[in-house]
Amino acid sequence: MAGGPVAAGGGIGANAPKSKFAGILMTCFAAFGGILFGYDTGTISGIQAMPDWLRTFGHPVPVSSAFPDGFGISSSQRSLIVSILSAGTFFGALLGAPIADIIGRKFGIIISAFVFSIGIAMQTASTSIPLFVVGRVFAGLGVGLVSTLVPMYQSECSPKWIRGAVVSLYQFAITIGILLSNIFNNATKNRPNHSSYRIPIAIQFVWAAVLAAGMLFLPESPRWLIKNHRDADAAVSLSRLTSLPADDPEVVNELEEIRLNLKHEEELGESSYLDCFRPTDNRILFRTLSGIFIQAWQQLTGINFIFYFGTTFFTNAGIHNPFLISIATSTVNVGMTLPGIWGVERFGRRRLLIIGAVGMTVCEFIVAIVGSTTSESNQHAQSAQVALICFYIAFFASTWGPIAWVVTGEIFPLQVRAKAMSLSVAANWLWNWGIAYATPYLVDPGPGNADLGTKVFYMWGTTCFCCIIFAYFCIPETKGLSLEQIDILYQNVSPINSVAYRKRLIAEGSELSEIRGTAVKDSDSASHEKV
Repeated sequence: MAGGPVAAGGGIGANAPKSKFAGILMTCFAAFGGILFGYDTGTISGIQAMPDWLRTFGHPVPVSSAFPDGFGISSSQRSLIVSILSAGTFFGALLGAPIADIIGRKFGIIISAFVFSIGIAMQTASTSIPLFVVGRVFAGLGVGLVSTLVPMYQSECSPKWIRGAVVSLYQFAITIGILLSNIFNNATKNRPNHSSYRIPIAIQFVWAAVLAAGMLFLPESPRWLIKNHRDADAAVSLSRLTSLPADDPEVVNELEEIRLNLKHEEELGESSYLDCFRPTDNRILFRTLSGIFIQAWQQLTGINFIFYFGTTFFTNAGIHNPFLISIATSTVNVGMTLPGIWGVERFGRRRLLIIGAVGMTVCEFIVAIVGSTTSESNQHAQSAQVALICFYIAFFASTWGPIAWVVTGEIFPLQVRAKAMSLSVAANWLWNWGIAYATPYLVDPGPGNADLGTKVFYMWGTTCFCCIIFAYFCIPETKGLSLEQIDILYQNVSPINSVAYRKRLIAEGSELSEIRGTAVKDSDSASHEKV
């Protein structure tokens, strides 16, 4: 389901006592935006299997295990309804960069919640596919904006020593949203009227209202404020985030470091999207492509196949109580995200990404083998498949789920951060759309469809194997580094050698201000000698 630099040598409030959680709690609240995406992801999976929704939006079809009431929708209709949200999120993610730079991270999130609510209103009121689809487009725009702005806000406002865990909370909120949607779907699925699908859809007004109202009380990113020459407001914002007085030496020093960093990057000129793809000394091109591809590979693990189409997939596979199975899988998703939030700062980004990809590869190939060599009537095989899918979700939730957002939030320099992050998140939504659009044609039976069924897991297993290769060659270890130190790391070593260099940076207490200060002195000295 997109960071900003932290003061050199430490994150925001790096020297403040770690028991002061006021700023951390404020930053964590922004993760609530993940519920918007997570809930919608889960709710559409169940809604498209509800009897009243199928009677209202579908058409008569032969009675089958997939459509026991004699009403259904075609693969093309299901593809459109599910995937159109991701089309909206793609454009929302791209719009996130200019909105973040023009009106700020904080108010950008508030506007996102309003746009999302427009889409929810349309879906709640609809009784035909066209209005329902338009509503999902607007909801997608809101979710796309949130997915860029929330990780950006968190990375710019959270302390270095817990930045990865804080950003991971966005993924945790997504998993909670998926679980809540499955619970509401299960509670209303058998209602004989439109309330069966309108209640779980309308609940999303609550999530949007809580996010918008809460953000009103949170401080704006101090980095954005300084970039817009609002130094006094930046001091107040940083003071709230660190629980220190605005004139405290640490606050003053960190604000000055942000100014130095911004001044250096402004000397390079105003950035454009094209600048994200220019080869430079600090490897902006490589970092942009790394961000784009880590988001793409996250989607290509196949996780949203389970959460978008899990209910109907389990039904078609002959598994009883598919709604309860969806609750079980989403519970595993929530529970295993917590170890990931802890592990990202304990074991690091790179190691967990590789381990997670290995685990997912093994589980998905075994699911595919079991599904393609046994019949639907084999209850033991079905139980084994469900168990393996739960293990697969556990590997994803504790590694690629949260860590992809952590990496995207911290690998870009300030000069191109907003634009590079929007490109990365847009890639996530582009692949999200592609998978949602293609899946019905891949797994459904019928003319013109591939009818892969569980064999589709051969494809997901192969893509997860590619994730292993990508993580090994392209993702450096950045645990415990300030965002300025990450910039230095990229300039000096490849991801393969990043573990040792990271230890060196931490041991030396490398500070960007000292490096730039030396450069300035050398420049002044040279100028004086010429005079």
